[in-house]
Amino acid sequence: MTQALILVFIAVCFSVTGELMLKAGMTQVGVLSLHNLAATIPRMLRTPWLWLGLGSISVGAAFWLAVLSRVDLSWAYPMLAMGYILALIFAGLVLREHIPMIRWIGAAVIVVGVYLITRS
Repeated sequence: MTQALILVFIAVCFSVTGELMLKAGMTQVGVLSLHNLAATIPRMLRTPWLWLGLGSISVGAAFWLAVLSRVDLSWAYPMLAMGYILALIFAGLVLREHIPMIRWIGAAVIVVGVYLITRS
């Protein structure tokens, strides 16, 4: 189970890193909507952060497949909640987003839930 937990953590780290890169890329590209789709897609294709983000998420998916080959989905899937916590922390640290107290409280509840699942 320890090896699976390490693999989940690696998968989550790559996924969260990818999401941070996707956010950075879309901040450069601008708002995507149906009315500007044709003009926005070429800009998206030329944005390196988006490609790096998709690559990072793909690496995370490969680690996730390694997890699924080892443990029950009912144990593994809730572990992905660690991504919520890491995303919250790094959105504040890296993207300088304001994180209201209610989100921190929600993250604490998630931490308790993940802990309980690891005990089963």
